[in-house]
Amino acid sequence: MHLSILIENMRREGYEFAVSMPKVLYKHDENGKLMEPIDKAYIDVPEENMGPVMEKMGARRAELLGMTPHGSRLKLEFLVPARGLFGYKSELLTDTKGEGVLNTISNGYDYYKGDIATRQSGSLIAFEDGESNAYGLYNAQNRGTMFIGAGVTVYAGMVVGSNPAGDDITVNVCKKKELTNMRSKSSDEALRLTPPLQFTLEEALEFINDDELLEVTPQNLRIRKMELDHGKRLRARGKAMK
Repeated sequence: MHLSILIENMRREGYEFAVSMPKVLYKHDENGKLMEPIDKAYIDVPEENMGPVMEKMGARRAELLGMTPHGSRLKLEFLVPARGLFGYKSELLTDTKGEGVLNTISNGYDYYKGDIATRQSGSLIAFEDGESNAYGLYNAQNRGTMFIGAGVTVYAGMVVGSNPAGDDITVNVCKKKELTNMRSKSSDEALRLTPPLQFTLEEALEFINDDELLEVTPQNLRIRKMELDHGKRLRARGKAMK
Protein backbone atom coordinates (compact mmCIF):
# COMPACT_ATOMS: atom_id res chain seq x y z
CA MET A 1 0.00 0.00 0.00
CA HIS A 2 2.76 2.46 0.92
CA LEU A 3 4.63 1.54 -2.27
CA SER A 4 1.58 2.17 -4.45
CA ILE A 5 1.10 5.63 -2.88
CA LEU A 6 4.72 6.54 -3.64
CA ILE A 7 4.45 5.27 -7.21
CA GLU A 8 1.19 7.13 -7.81
CA ASN A 9 2.74 10.38 -6.56
CA MET A 10 5.69 9.91 -8.93
CA ARG A 11 3.30 9.25 -11.84
CA ARG A 12 1.51 12.51 -11.18
CA GLU A 13 4.84 14.32 -11.24
CA GLY A 14 5.51 12.97 -14.74
CA TYR A 15 8.04 10.20 -14.01
CA GLU A 16 8.26 7.06 -16.15
CA PHE A 17 9.86 3.97 -14.64
CA ALA A 18 9.54 0.21 -14.09
CA VAL A 19 9.19 -1.70 -10.83
CA SER A 20 9.65 -5.38 -10.05
CA MET A 21 7.67 -7.59 -7.70
CA PRO A 22 7.94 -6.31 -4.11
CA LYS A 23 10.34 -8.26 -1.90
CA VAL A 24 10.79 -8.39 1.86
CA LEU A 25 14.04 -7.69 3.70
CA TYR A 26 15.48 -10.75 5.44
CA LYS A 27 18.02 -10.75 8.26
CA HIS A 28 20.00 -13.32 10.26
CA ASP A 29 20.16 -13.93 13.99
CA GLU A 30 23.42 -14.18 15.93
CA ASN A 31 23.70 -17.84 14.93
CA GLY A 32 23.26 -17.11 11.23
CA LYS A 33 19.70 -18.44 10.99
CA LEU A 34 17.48 -16.70 8.45
CA MET A 35 14.68 -14.51 9.78
CA GLU A 36 11.84 -12.78 7.93
CA PRO A 37 9.25 -10.07 8.68
CA ILE A 38 5.94 -11.31 10.07
CA ASP A 39 2.61 -9.51 9.91
CA LYS A 40 -0.43 -9.88 12.09
CA ALA A 41 -3.42 -10.10 9.73
CA TYR A 42 -7.02 -9.42 10.68
CA ILE A 43 -9.52 -10.77 8.16
CA ASP A 44 -13.28 -10.15 8.38
CA VAL A 45 -15.31 -12.45 6.10
CA PRO A 46 -18.80 -13.91 5.69
CA GLU A 47 -19.01 -17.24 7.51
CA GLU A 48 -19.71 -19.19 4.31
CA ASN A 49 -16.39 -17.98 2.82
CA MET A 50 -14.21 -19.17 5.68
CA GLY A 51 -13.07 -22.33 3.84
CA PRO A 52 -11.26 -20.66 0.92
CA VAL A 53 -9.70 -18.07 3.26
CA MET A 54 -8.34 -20.74 5.62
CA GLU A 55 -7.00 -22.72 2.64
CA LYS A 56 -5.27 -19.72 1.06
CA MET A 57 -3.78 -18.52 4.35
CA GLY A 58 -2.56 -22.03 5.16
CA ALA A 59 -0.72 -22.14 1.83
CA ARG A 60 0.91 -18.85 2.84
CA ARG A 61 2.35 -20.38 6.04
CA ALA A 62 -0.08 -18.46 8.23
CA GLU A 63 -0.76 -19.42 11.85
CA LEU A 64 -4.34 -18.98 13.06
CA LEU A 65 -4.41 -17.10 16.38
CA GLY A 66 -8.11 -16.66 16.87
CA MET A 67 -11.60 -16.84 15.35
CA THR A 68 -14.45 -14.65 16.60
CA PRO A 69 -18.01 -14.90 15.23
CA HIS A 70 -20.16 -11.79 14.98
CA GLY A 71 -23.52 -12.31 13.35
CA SER A 72 -23.10 -14.02 9.98
CA ARG A 73 -19.42 -13.03 9.76
CA LEU A 74 -16.14 -14.19 11.26
CA LYS A 75 -13.12 -12.23 12.44
CA LEU A 76 -9.95 -14.24 11.84
CA GLU A 77 -6.55 -13.34 13.28
CA PHE A 78 -3.33 -14.75 11.80
CA LEU A 79 0.41 -14.47 12.05
CA VAL A 80 1.71 -14.69 8.48
CA PRO A 81 5.00 -14.01 6.67
CA ALA A 82 4.78 -10.57 5.06
CA ARG A 83 5.81 -12.06 1.70
CA GLY A 84 2.81 -14.39 1.88
CA LEU A 85 0.42 -11.46 1.65
CA PHE A 86 1.73 -10.21 -1.71
CA GLY A 87 -1.15 -10.59 -4.14
CA TYR A 88 -3.58 -11.92 -1.55
CA LYS A 89 -5.92 -8.93 -1.26
CA SER A 90 -7.34 -9.41 -4.76
CA GLU A 91 -7.75 -13.16 -4.13
CA LEU A 92 -9.59 -12.44 -0.89
CA LEU A 93 -12.03 -10.14 -2.67
CA THR A 94 -12.61 -12.81 -5.34
CA ASP A 95 -13.12 -15.60 -2.79
CA THR A 96 -15.56 -13.51 -0.74
CA LYS A 97 -17.38 -11.81 -3.64
CA GLY A 98 -15.99 -8.46 -2.57
CA GLU A 99 -17.07 -8.73 1.07
CA GLY A 100 -13.75 -9.66 2.69
CA VAL A 101 -11.80 -7.05 4.67
CA LEU A 102 -8.05 -7.38 5.33
CA ASN A 103 -5.99 -5.29 7.74
CA THR A 104 -2.37 -5.93 8.72
CA ILE A 105 0.21 -4.66 11.16
CA SER A 106 3.88 -5.53 11.49
CA ASN A 107 4.68 -8.12 14.17
CA GLY A 108 8.47 -8.01 13.98
CA TYR A 109 10.76 -10.80 12.72
CA ASP A 110 10.64 -14.56 13.17
CA TYR A 111 12.50 -17.51 11.70
CA TYR A 112 11.95 -18.30 8.01
CA LYS A 113 8.70 -20.21 7.60
CA GLY A 114 9.56 -22.09 4.40
CA ASP A 115 8.82 -21.72 0.72
CA ILE A 116 5.53 -20.20 -0.39
CA ALA A 117 4.07 -20.89 -3.82
CA THR A 118 4.05 -17.85 -6.09
CA ARG A 119 1.19 -16.73 -8.33
CA GLN A 120 -0.78 -19.68 -9.67
CA SER A 121 -1.81 -18.15 -13.01
CA GLY A 122 0.51 -17.78 -15.98
CA SER A 123 0.82 -14.88 -18.40
CA LEU A 124 -0.38 -14.37 -21.96
CA ILE A 125 2.52 -12.66 -23.72
CA ALA A 126 2.44 -10.64 -26.95
CA PHE A 127 4.33 -12.37 -29.76
CA GLU A 128 5.21 -9.29 -31.84
CA ASP A 129 5.17 -5.52 -32.00
CA GLY A 130 2.05 -3.97 -33.46
CA GLU A 131 -1.52 -2.99 -32.70
CA SER A 132 -4.05 -5.37 -31.21
CA ASN A 133 -7.15 -6.10 -33.25
CA ALA A 134 -10.45 -7.90 -32.75
CA TYR A 135 -9.46 -11.02 -34.70
CA GLY A 136 -6.21 -11.54 -32.79
CA LEU A 137 -7.88 -10.89 -29.44
CA TYR A 138 -10.78 -13.22 -30.28
CA ASN A 139 -8.36 -16.10 -30.77
CA ALA A 140 -6.26 -15.20 -27.73
CA GLN A 141 -9.13 -14.81 -25.27
CA ASN A 142 -9.81 -18.56 -25.36
CA ARG A 143 -6.52 -18.97 -23.46
CA GLY A 144 -7.48 -16.79 -20.51
CA THR A 145 -8.37 -13.27 -19.37
CA MET A 146 -7.24 -10.38 -21.54
CA PHE A 147 -5.87 -7.13 -20.13
CA ILE A 148 -6.24 -5.09 -23.33
CA GLY A 149 -8.84 -4.34 -25.96
CA ALA A 150 -8.55 -3.67 -29.69
CA GLY A 151 -6.46 -0.77 -30.99
CA VAL A 152 -3.78 -0.97 -28.29
CA THR A 153 -0.10 -0.64 -29.20
CA VAL A 154 1.77 -3.70 -27.93
CA TYR A 155 5.32 -5.01 -28.17
CA ALA A 156 6.91 -8.45 -28.03
CA GLY A 157 7.26 -9.57 -24.42
CA MET A 158 4.39 -7.43 -23.13
CA VAL A 159 1.93 -9.26 -20.87
CA VAL A 160 -1.53 -8.88 -22.41
CA GLY A 161 -3.50 -11.34 -20.27
CA SER A 162 -3.42 -14.14 -17.71
CA ASN A 163 -3.64 -17.89 -18.21
CA PRO A 164 -5.49 -19.72 -15.40
CA ALA A 165 -3.76 -22.99 -16.38
CA GLY A 166 -0.54 -21.62 -14.90
CA ASP A 167 1.85 -21.65 -17.87
CA ASP A 168 3.13 -18.64 -19.80
CA ILE A 169 1.77 -18.66 -23.36
CA THR A 170 2.77 -16.46 -26.27
CA VAL A 171 -0.21 -15.13 -28.26
CA ASN A 172 -0.51 -13.00 -31.38
CA VAL A 173 -3.05 -10.29 -30.61
CA CYS A 174 -2.00 -8.41 -33.75
CA LYS A 175 -2.90 -11.25 -36.12
CA LYS A 176 -5.25 -10.21 -38.91
CA LYS A 177 -7.73 -12.46 -40.70
CA GLU A 178 -6.54 -13.55 -44.12
CA LEU A 179 -8.66 -12.23 -46.97
CA THR A 180 -10.08 -14.81 -49.39
CA ASN A 181 -12.42 -14.80 -52.34
CA MET A 182 -14.86 -17.00 -50.42
CA ARG A 183 -17.10 -15.69 -47.67
CA SER A 184 -17.88 -18.05 -44.83
CA LYS A 185 -20.99 -17.80 -42.70
CA SER A 186 -18.94 -16.80 -39.65
CA SER A 187 -17.13 -14.02 -41.52
CA ASP A 188 -20.26 -11.91 -41.43
CA GLU A 189 -20.75 -12.35 -37.71
CA ALA A 190 -19.30 -9.81 -35.33
CA LEU A 191 -16.51 -11.16 -33.15
CA ARG A 192 -17.57 -11.07 -29.54
CA LEU A 193 -14.78 -9.92 -27.27
CA THR A 194 -14.84 -10.30 -23.53
CA PRO A 195 -14.27 -6.91 -21.85
CA PRO A 196 -10.62 -6.71 -20.75
CA LEU A 197 -9.60 -6.76 -17.10
CA GLN A 198 -8.11 -3.40 -16.20
CA PHE A 199 -5.84 -3.28 -13.16
CA THR A 200 -5.52 -0.49 -10.68
CA LEU A 201 -1.93 0.35 -9.70
CA GLU A 202 -2.19 -1.69 -6.50
CA GLU A 203 -3.72 -4.68 -8.33
CA ALA A 204 -0.97 -4.59 -10.96
CA LEU A 205 1.71 -4.61 -8.24
CA GLU A 206 0.02 -7.64 -6.69
CA PHE A 207 -0.18 -9.46 -10.03
CA ILE A 208 3.38 -9.25 -11.37
CA ASN A 209 5.59 -12.31 -10.99
CA ASP A 210 9.29 -12.40 -10.14
CA ASP A 211 10.27 -12.44 -13.84
CA GLU A 212 8.05 -9.49 -14.74
CA LEU A 213 8.10 -5.71 -14.46
CA LEU A 214 5.37 -3.12 -14.15
CA GLU A 215 5.98 -0.19 -16.48
CA VAL A 216 4.56 3.01 -15.03
CA THR A 217 3.95 6.21 -16.98
CA PRO A 218 1.58 9.13 -16.33
CA GLN A 219 -0.78 7.68 -18.97
CA ASN A 220 -0.36 3.90 -18.76
CA LEU A 221 0.35 0.84 -16.65
CA ARG A 222 1.90 -2.03 -18.62
CA ILE A 223 3.17 -5.41 -17.45
CA ARG A 224 6.09 -6.99 -19.32
CA LYS A 225 8.55 -9.82 -19.02
CA MET A 226 12.01 -8.80 -17.85
CA GLU A 227 13.38 -10.67 -20.88
CA LEU A 228 11.39 -9.51 -23.91
CA ASP A 229 12.87 -12.00 -26.39
CA HIS A 230 10.76 -15.17 -26.63
CA GLY A 231 13.67 -17.40 -27.62
CA LYS A 232 15.86 -16.22 -24.75
CA ARG A 233 13.03 -16.80 -22.27
CA LEU A 234 12.63 -20.39 -23.50
CA ARG A 235 16.36 -21.06 -23.26
CA ALA A 236 16.50 -19.61 -19.74
CA ARG A 237 13.52 -21.74 -18.72
CA GLY A 238 15.17 -24.85 -20.14
CA LYS A 239 18.34 -24.22 -18.17
CA ALA A 240 16.37 -23.65 -14.96
CA MET A 241 14.59 -26.99 -15.36
CA LYS A 242 17.84 -28.99 -15.71
